[in-house]
Amino acid sequence: MGHQEHRRGAPQSVKLAIITVSTTRRLETDDSGQWMAGCAAGEGHTVVAHHVVADRIDDIRQVLMHIMADHAPQAVIVTGGTGITPQDVTIEALKPLFVKELSAFGVLFTQLSFEEIDSAAVLSRASAGVIGRTLVFCIPGSLNACKLACRKLIFPELGHMVRHTAGT
Repeated sequence: MGHQEHRRGAPQSVKLAIITVSTTRRLETDDSGQWMAGCAAGEGHTVVAHHVVADRIDDIRQVLMHIMADHAPQAVIVTGGTGITPQDVTIEALKPLFVKELSAFGVLFTQLSFEEIDSAAVLSRASAGVIGRTLVFCIPGSLNACKLACRKLIFPELGHMVRHTAGT
């Protein structure tokens, strides 16, 4: 079966959670998370949880596991903490939990970022993978990066990826 047939059989609505990793943002000031929630709803998806968590490995893991246990999202977008400062620990928190990595995601995100922000794109460690049967996307926290990742990579293929993750 080709990718077009897989897309046709993919769910049109996905249960999605958003986690913002930041020590300075709150839900009310989380422009990137709020934009993603609105965009997801506009695409027909259901946002089942939206949390802000501090840049600490254990806290990030705990919030993700809590959301997965309580809300059973099919996908989670984690925004923030993907850079190279000592405080950026999203990748360290979540990548070891991946049972499968979507290795092309980071490469494609970097390529698209390069087209927009030039060589500064190398500072991002965007990544994606599967934890259990849940897709997890780790993207930078800036609003522009969230728009780029969601519009160009995540939302166009979300149902298709969920279908594969579910094993159908």
